[in-house]
Amino acid sequence: MSAIKQSQFIEKHQQQWDDFSAWMDYQELPARKRRSKKNPIEPPKEIDLPNVYRQICHHYSLASSRLYSPVLVKRLNHLVTRGHQSLYGAHTNFWHHIKQFFAAGFPALMRKEWRLFILSGALFYVPFFAMIIAIQMQPDLVYSVMDGSQVRSMEVMYDPDSLVYKIGRERDSDSDLYMLGHYIRNNTGIGFRNFAGGMLFGVGTLFFMIFNGVFIGAAAGHLTHLGFIDTFWGFVLGHGAFELTAIVISGVAGLKLAVALIKPGRKSRIRALIDNGKIAVQIMYGAAAMFIVAAFIEAFWSSMVLPVVIKYSVAAILWGLVIAYFWLLGRGKVND
Repeated sequence: MSAIKQSQFIEKHQQQWDDFSAWMDYQELPARKRRSKKNPIEPPKEIDLPNVYRQICHHYSLASSRLYSPVLVKRLNHLVTRGHQSLYGAHTNFWHHIKQFFAAGFPALMRKEWRLFILSGALFYVPFFAMIIAIQMQPDLVYSVMDGSQVRSMEVMYDPDSLVYKIGRERDSDSDLYMLGHYIRNNTGIGFRNFAGGMLFGVGTLFFMIFNGVFIGAAAGHLTHLGFIDTFWGFVLGHGAFELTAIVISGVAGLKLAVALIKPGRKSRIRALIDNGKIAVQIMYGAAAMFIVAAFIEAFWSSMVLPVVIKYSVAAILWGLVIAYFWLLGRGKVND
């Protein structure tokens, strides 16, 4: 009688178990195999995983309590274990995936997008250095970029004879924590505009990258011309390793969107935008993290009054770490 019940039980639920197993097999395949251009693997019938998982847990409980065949019980136990790992493993491994992305995936992705990185870097750094040089020859040029009140405020912040103000801050009463929030908001705002500008066929990204280069270059050029070299460059070079690099990277994300709209290839523009958008969002995750790191350094380190040789030494180390990070980490990744 038990055997008859078992055979009926198997016949009734076999297809559901097979569909569940096939779906698990597909999900466990590496992404590169699923999307292989030569031999792409078609996905099996999609299932409502949480609901099916609960039903199979019930089947396993019934099979165990009815003392069905050990082979059947073992199979159901295996399905339950796989389902649990699929449903809850993602939550358990969340921080592992984050660590893997920043330890390998992000730098490998940026090396893969090296052409856009160079283009974005040129859009920012060419006007940046051009303005610094131009203002040394024509100091009044700064007023074509900033108004008089902005220039005066900037001079007060970095004047070495006005240390009643904390270097790099508008008010000496601002706390480090307050300034941290201010820097994060300001930095991420710059990055988001560079990124979102790509949706205007790249025109917005081009404008914001060049504008940022001109504006920051004008500030740097003016303060350098005034001789506020140690107060200004000592303040900005440390966090600049992360902040300026993040500005360029956010430009890469915007240009990635622009490429999908301008040159979608054999895809529709919508399909190309979706595909490139997934990559651009990953790039922005990395840029956002760098903006936040830059904000921490700017709030808690850059404004400290220390011997300038220490400031420059730390800045050199930070720039070296950023360069090494993108050049060395993630070698051998699929997207490298």
